[in-house]
Formats: sequence, structure tokens, C-alpha cells
Amino acid sequence: MLAANPGAMALYAGLGDWPAAQRNIGRFLFLHPAARDIYADWDNQIRGCVARLRALAGTDPDAPDLAALIGELLLKSPDFARLWERYDVTRRTAAQKKTFHHPAVGTLTLGFQGMQLEGTPGQRLGIYLAEHGTADYDAMILLDMTAPAVAESQPGPAGAVAPKERTDR
Repeated sequence: MLAANPGAMALYAGLGDWPAAQRNIGRFLFLHPAARDIYADWDNQIRGCVARLRALAGTDPDAPDLAALIGELLLKSPDFARLWERYDVTRRTAAQKKTFHHPAVGTLTLGFQGMQLEGTPGQRLGIYLAEHGTADYDAMILLDMTAPAVAESQPGPAGAVAPKERTDR
């Protein structure tokens, strides 16, 4: 994860616990204890994640960051190791909705768009959407209002980014 706004960080409750250099949705899915509860379809999410990581490993087998992530997950997550052994490979599909069980705002279902960005091989922009006037929209506004600011200041040890306090409240 290269960047996220405060609402996105709050949506993935607990992702901000890790230094910026370690923030990765795959790592979050398999290693953060909150992930099983946050994703309504966690089993489906982890199967898709492993199959997409295997597809990436097939196209760029020498990528050190990818190899390190896969190695870490193989060592630390029995679920990942079990799924990795299946050799499932898939490309990203167009997910239109994702449901989350958030500890602070309850269940919300959001539209989702993922886009490849020109000139940035392997990078994607993900956007979650909620229809104005819905409970999902209100939940996202609440998450954004109560989320700590995304870390934007100087890098600390191992690429970590020190948090910065919000001044817009």
C-alpha cells in the first residue's frame, strides 16, 4: 500500500498498527487478527489474494519485495501456506461490492473500483464508494471524521512513517 486517506486506513481497522513500509492488504488479511472479523467473506478474500500473488510471482519471480512477502506469509500463516500449496492462479476480477464488519461503525457494503495507472507498472488505485444518503455513506463519513491523519511526515526506522496529528477538527 503506497498511500491511503484517513477513511481508508480507518476502514481497514488495525492496518495502521504497522509501519508504512509493511502495510500490505495481503499481510493484513493473513496476519492481523482483526481481518477475519472485518471481511464478511474472509475465506473468499484470502483465496483470491493467494491466487493473485501466485500470478504476480509468475510474471515477476525475481521481485524481492514480492518474494519477501510470500516468504513471510508462508512462515507466519498456516492458512496462506495451505492455499499456496494449491497453486491456484488468477487475475484480478472486477469486484463491484465488498462488505465489511467494522468494529466502530458496524456492517457496511461499499462499491469498489480498482484501476491500473498508466506509467506505474504493477500499481493500482483502489476506490471504495458509498451511495450518498445511505447508512453505508454515513458510516464512511464517520470513519473519515474519526480517523487519525494518515502519516505524512518524515520516515523513521525501516521505512516507517511517523504519525501526524490532524488539525482540521
